[in-house]
Amino acid sequence: MRTIKVEKLTKEAFAPFGTYYDYANPDGYALCGEIHKFYPDRLTAYHDAQVGFSPIVVNKPEQMKITQVEYHTRSAEIIMPLNDDMIVHVAQPSAGKPIPEFTKAFLVPKNTMIKMNACVWHLAPLPANEKQLSALIILPECCYINDCTVVDLKEDEQFIIEK
Repeated sequence: MRTIKVEKLTKEAFAPFGTYYDYANPDGYALCGEIHKFYPDRLTAYHDAQVGFSPIVVNKPEQMKITQVEYHTRSAEIIMPLNDDMIVHVAQPSAGKPIPEFTKAFLVPKNTMIKMNACVWHLAPLPANEKQLSALIILPECCYINDCTVVDLKEDEQFIIEK
């Protein structure tokens, strides 16, 4: 079975799949007041529908064996780990056919928000250290019903993620 090693998250390595921003350590120009610094528009996404802010809780599996992947045709997916670093696996858009051989896995630090572009293959984030990951997922309302294609991987397409 194929094994994928988790990579450090960098702008260059993650660029084919989307972008991210470390909200715990804001940088760049800020609008400043007497007692605040406001860092506007560090991560943006367009949705032509009402947006849902949804919590997800993921238990750490004994083995990070990936047997399913999903994508959203019209929607970027935004995820931010709240209590732990998270591991995400992604593969570039491929016209609806999974391409697990091109999958990469990234370690996303806690409080770093990622935006995966529409059609990027992925599934639920995984906890890196804790027994359970709590994360925030931002998608158009009801995207999981209206714009979500989940594919079961054939046995020879399945893979294991290793830290």
